[in-house]
Amino acid sequence: MNLVKYELLKICPMTGARRGRIHTPQGTVETPAFMPVGTCATVKTLGSEDLENIGFEQILSNTYHLELRPSSELIQNLGGLHKFMSWKKPILTDSGGYQVMSLSKRNKVSDEGVMFFSHIDGKKFFLTPEESINIQHRLGSTICMMLDECAPYPCSKKEARIAMERTHLWAPRNLQARREEQSVFGIIQGGMHEDLRKEAAEFMGNLPFQGFAMGGVSVGEPTELHHSIVQHTVPLMPKDKTRYLMGVGHPQDIIHAVKCGIDLFDCVLPTRMARHHCLYTLQGRVNIMAKKWESVDDYPDPLSVFPETERYSAAYMRHLFKAKETLGARLASLHNLRFYHRLMEDIRNAIDNDSWHELIEKYKNA
Repeated sequence: MNLVKYELLKICPMTGARRGRIHTPQGTVETPAFMPVGTCATVKTLGSEDLENIGFEQILSNTYHLELRPSSELIQNLGGLHKFMSWKKPILTDSGGYQVMSLSKRNKVSDEGVMFFSHIDGKKFFLTPEESINIQHRLGSTICMMLDECAPYPCSKKEARIAMERTHLWAPRNLQARREEQSVFGIIQGGMHEDLRKEAAEFMGNLPFQGFAMGGVSVGEPTELHHSIVQHTVPLMPKDKTRYLMGVGHPQDIIHAVKCGIDLFDCVLPTRMARHHCLYTLQGRVNIMAKKWESVDDYPDPLSVFPETERYSAAYMRHLFKAKETLGARLASLHNLRFYHRLMEDIRNAIDNDSWHELIEKYKNA
């Protein structure tokens, strides 16, 4: 049995931020870390070699989407997800729980599981905790997420409790379905209610998961509420396991969550915003389609220039988007993921070197 384990290296005396490592059969992940999202076994517009060259150590894919197309059986027959997408490092797979919320108009939820009506062709697809774990086993995921129910925002406290209690009902079923070699992370729900989050953290923390995630945030709530519920919940999560904040990706939200003790992040934001012609820089988010860049034979921010894209001017990138050339989205995606990789490197260095103030100053406008 070769399961995922967390190693705590240091706690920042100024903030409580954690510096650590996640040890997996496919390699070690230095934390705090950000995972690019490859929902359908691809980070849009990029290849695995691009992610390797940038330096990412782990990516995320999605159980629901891969089961619908091309199917976990096909991927298993082709050697598993790592071989299928030519990615040798760790892969975390989301269980399909987020789609319970995001595709709520196309599913029916019961205590037994979730009946989806495929967004591709309308066919029925019944996802249970057991089947979610089975699919992730066929994919060969490094880290499997338990099937949970993610409550939307806004929702009533009663609705948040129902989703939390259903998640608790499903948790033992996820664990019973896992194979000996599978690492499964539990998920803490509870909406925006501190008492529910405390109850969920206590319940999940007593179960033998290999790591723990906080779900149901960054689903439309105001930043102040988001920060408050993260700050309340993270200290309640087990200290000897990986702490993962699902779906959070704004640079300031990442820095805040790291201060609270989070180790792992994922978000579609850097690549989604790239496809909508937005670049992340130390001066803030730049709309490269703006008229001001039309004749600029330079980069939008001299402090955010990276090897993958430094040869291309702002004017050229604007032209690509105006002409609807796919290279524009690719270059913007490379830039944004390089920016996020540098952010996480800077965060780790700030914890290692007790230089948190310098980090905050550097990213104050990001």
